[in-house]
Amino acid sequence: MGYWYLAIAIGFEVIATLALKASNGFSNATATSISVMGYLGAFYFLSLVLKTVPVGIAYAIWAGMGMVLIASISAVVYKQVPDLAAIIGISLILAGVLVINLFSKTLEH
Repeated sequence: MGYWYLAIAIGFEVIATLALKASNGFSNATATSISVMGYLGAFYFLSLVLKTVPVGIAYAIWAGMGMVLIASISAVVYKQVPDLAAIIGISLILAGVLVINLFSKTLEH
């Protein structure tokens, strides 16, 4: 169940971060509210994840996947297309998340 909670936490975090950009420095009340609620949801579900998944592994997956998703979505929504160096870095982070999930014996499946 921990990994389902992790996916939900990542989803909330992605929505919250994209809304944070849309809040325009907290001047847009709707986007600010979405951002605050999204972060509350993200941290709540992350707290549930940490009951069964080691904190280092959970945080690595949460941060890595959140970053990959936010960078991908913001390229489309906000036209913030990463350059080649950023794409290589994002790819390496994604590769790290895959290595953790596929090969680490630290994970509790």
